[in-house]
Amino acid sequence: MLLIRRLLVHWLFIGLMSSISCLAFADNLPRVSMKTNMGEMVIELNPEKAPITVKNFLEYTREGFYNGTIFHRIIFGFMIQGGGFDEKFQEKPTRDPIKIESKNGLKNKKYTIAMARTSDPDSATAQFFINAEDNRFLDWPGRDGWGYAVFGKVISGTEVVDKIQRVKPGAEGSSGPSVVIESVTIIE
Repeated sequence: MLLIRRLLVHWLFIGLMSSISCLAFADNLPRVSMKTNMGEMVIELNPEKAPITVKNFLEYTREGFYNGTIFHRIIFGFMIQGGGFDEKFQEKPTRDPIKIESKNGLKNKKYTIAMARTSDPDSATAQFFINAEDNRFLDWPGRDGWGYAVFGKVISGTEVVDKIQRVKPGAEGSSGPSVVIESVTIIE
């Protein structure tokens, strides 16, 4: 009986330590601050589920690539897309595309961030979108057999997403307002 009690205490201790280490890991997820001319968002990234995508996004962030880009595609009740064009609607040159990670179990729920791509599943480079609603049809396998790779979520500043999705952006040469991404920085 004493042996059973010791084993039980031992396994409970190991379980408790595992739970604590998981919680500590969750607190260490990378976060970025995205400052726009309409307010600031904090986005928590998930390198465990989307390692290639998070690495790619953080590399662009460290380079300052996103600073001065715009949300160029805004569809109310759907999503806001940015990270590829400057205020003059000039597309910025990018690195090579990355492999899609849409089978990672993360869902295109409201306020999640995912990679934008063309019809080629492995075509994502720098552009991303933030879901303004739950968009289950974008989850793997999606309508095209691939879906879109979610790699994080807005954890602060969701009201900024809500504000941005109400803007009707101007096209090149128009007088419509631009939603500018002033800076994206890693929170240490």
